[in-house]
Amino acid sequence: MNRVKRALAPYLLVLPGGLWLLLFFVVPMATMLSLSLQEGDIVNGYVFTGHWQTYVEAISGYQTQLIRSLVYGAITSLILIVLAFPVAYWIAFYGGKKKTIYLFLILLPFFVSFVLRTISWRMLLTDDGVLLHPLKEAGLLSAGFHILGTPVAVIGGLVYNFLPFMVLPIYVALERIDPRVVEAARDLYATPATAFRRVIFPLALPGVFAGVLMTFVPASSDYVNSELLGGTGTTMIGQVVQSKFLTSSDYPSASALAFTLMAVLLVGVFAYARALGTEDVMKVAAR
Repeated sequence: MNRVKRALAPYLLVLPGGLWLLLFFVVPMATMLSLSLQEGDIVNGYVFTGHWQTYVEAISGYQTQLIRSLVYGAITSLILIVLAFPVAYWIAFYGGKKKTIYLFLILLPFFVSFVLRTISWRMLLTDDGVLLHPLKEAGLLSAGFHILGTPVAVIGGLVYNFLPFMVLPIYVALERIDPRVVEAARDLYATPATAFRRVIFPLALPGVFAGVLMTFVPASSDYVNSELLGGTGTTMIGQVVQSKFLTSSDYPSASALAFTLMAVLLVGVFAYARALGTEDVMKVAAR
């Protein structure tokens, strides 16, 4: 009897989370997949016909927005790595007893709504805002200079909103590095740059890997930043899906676009994992 309980214990522990995912993820996704293959309208209802042409029409009609979303997500992830790594490195190796305070300050913006944070970014970048207006008054910028409605504003908002998602995983990976390993590299006459390239960065790869996954996927599918900070030339696929669901009530096309985006992101994530060498990363993480 005890042997049976021990065998069932892992499954019983996973059961609540598994049921939650089944109810609120698998079932809605299956429903949306079925809806993407239906035909009809909001008035007369939808009927499942296995209409795969919806995917062809959706992809051909919005491939520009799809590619733009992936490019914005990739650029955002690269910028986040450049910005987050020094911050995580400094906290991990020089934060001392105040590491918790520094991490709290990084997470502090998350106590404010995502939309409100994006609106505050919009207020900062507006033509008569506290950033551009004084520079224009001083003659440092032309009167026609603007940032809102450009890719710079959208990517800047994405970087601002997702920065903690990159800092925290990298910090965790750096925190696990034994300082004696770095000291050993220096004892072997490695320069600081060589020690970073050959020791610190490879050991931090699990954090970089996790950080990219946590930023690239939501940044590519985001629509709030492109809606509030962008213009007609910065429309992302998330905006198209949101509009088709809530404005035009074109549920099949919206579902097809959502599944297409998910499939492309999955392919991108698997390609990234293969290029980085997931097995090597996991071996490093397990040390």
